[in-house]
Parts: sequence; structure tokens; C-alpha cells
Amino acid sequence: HPRTIHYRPLLDITAEEAREEMARAAVMALSYVAQSARGIGIPAVPQKRIDEASTIVERFMIRWRGEPDPRHVAAVDAYWTSAAEHGMNASTFTARVIASTGADVAASLSGAIGAMSGPLHGGAPSRVLHMLDDVEKIGDADKYVKDLLDRKERLMGFGHRVYRAEDPRARVLRRAAQELGAPRFEAALALENAALKELRERRPDRPVETNVEFWAAIVLDFAEVPSHMFTSMFTCARTAGWCAHILEQKNTGRLVRPSARYIGPDPRKPEEVEGWDTIQTKTTTQVAPS
Repeated sequence: HPRTIHYRPLLDITAEEAREEMARAAVMALSYVAQSARGIGIPAVPQKRIDEASTIVERFMIRWRGEPDPRHVAAVDAYWTSAAEHGMNASTFTARVIASTGADVAASLSGAIGAMSGPLHGGAPSRVLHMLDDVEKIGDADKYVKDLLDRKERLMGFGHRVYRAEDPRARVLRRAAQELGAPRFEAALALENAALKELRERRPDRPVETNVEFWAAIVLDFAEVPSHMFTSMFTCARTAGWCAHILEQKNTGRLVRPSARYIGPDPRKPEEVEGWDTIQTKTTTQVAPS
């Protein structure tokens, strides 16, 4: 019989208690992902074996695979370190808004995960592999990129809302892929160079560089992470950043309440609104029609 886990509203607990509940929720989320990846019908790895691990990534990989390849552990470690925190992105902002209401840590994490599920935030790495598959089939990265852009399709893994120069996380993961001997490194490098060359020729006024998602796909693929799990792995990595932001928001004690500027029609009389003549009106002393 599983022990019931109860999380208290952030508004009602101390910073130390919030930290403890946050740690419990975050570790549980990672454990769920690892056990789900292992498979429902496969026996869990004994906790004694998991406790022999020296890092959170190693614990995760042992819970998932039992005896993971150390190079795969190193690849996931490089990826999680690069993706752990990145300012006020969509999922982090969502987590902070929920935390600002005084809701519990599980609600804040759940909201962040919901935002992460959107392909424009958390889903691009898996789409990079589809491009790489096509490049390897035709054997010509330059032709592939030109044809794709001619069809007005999107190159995944390039451009970032924040970075106008190269995403520094991409540089770290490119080096990790090379040092770990990822078998698709050369093909990925050819695709990256072809894409950057073509993008610069077509839009010399708009600098576009490789983002973290491009090389994240190559590193995760090397670690034999199936593409349908890429967003889950991003979520596991970003849990660290979410925790820090949720705790920081709890300590501010302020509700996040953005203001909005109305840009609709100017003030109108009711009868000027389309469809007003179809509405039945009554005075406050009249009985509503039965």
C-alpha cells in the first residue's frame, strides 16, 4: 500500500519546509520517468544498487537501465547540466505564477510540465533527428537544407528568442558529442554547417545560429534515449531550475499579476454591438420568461 504524500500550500509553510517538499517532489518526478522508461513489466532495480550511485544522473540511469554504459551516463550528465536552468522561459514562468498564488510545490511543477509539453518549448530535439535521418538517406546536407527551405518548412534546432550569437549550450554539447565519439557526429556537423551557410545567404540581415536543441538531440541519441523521451529528459533536466525559481517566488511572497492593455474597439452603445437586437432584455423588476 503506497504511502500517501501530502503537499501543503506554499503560503502556509516555511522556506525550509518548502525546500524539503520541493526536493521530495523533484526526486519523485525523476524516479517516475526512469521507472516508466524501464518498462511497466520489468522488475525495479533494487534500491540498494541505486544508492551506490554518486550523482543524480547516475541514480536515474541505474534506476532506468540497471547497469548503464558510463559513456551514456556522461552524455546525459552533459545534457542535464546544459539544460538545468535558463531564465524566465515559458515553463519556468508558469511555475512561478502558480507558486505566487501560494499553491503547493506539486501544482507548480505540474504547471511547468504542462508548458514543457508544447513543441515550441520542449519538443524540438526529437524533430532534429528526423532531419538527420533524411540527410543520411540522401547523403547531401546542402541539397536537403535548400530543398527544405524552398518548401518554406522550418529548420529545427536553429535560432533562439534570446541568443543572436551562438547558443553557448550548443557549443558545450557539440564538444561532448565529439569527445564521447557519437557515431552521428559527422553527419550532424555537416547538417549544421549546411544549415548555417544557407540561412546566412538567405537572410544576411538576420543572424541565426545553432541552438541547444540541435546538439541535445545528437547527445541524447548517442545515449540511446528514444526520441519520444526527449521532452521527458528535458523536463528532468529543467526540474533543477524550476525548483530554484519556485523557492525564490515563495520567498518573495508576491502574487504575479501582469497587467494587460485593451486594444479592442472604442467604447460603444449596446445597440451598436452586432447581434444586440436579437437579445431579449428586461428590467430588474420584470419576471424572466418561463
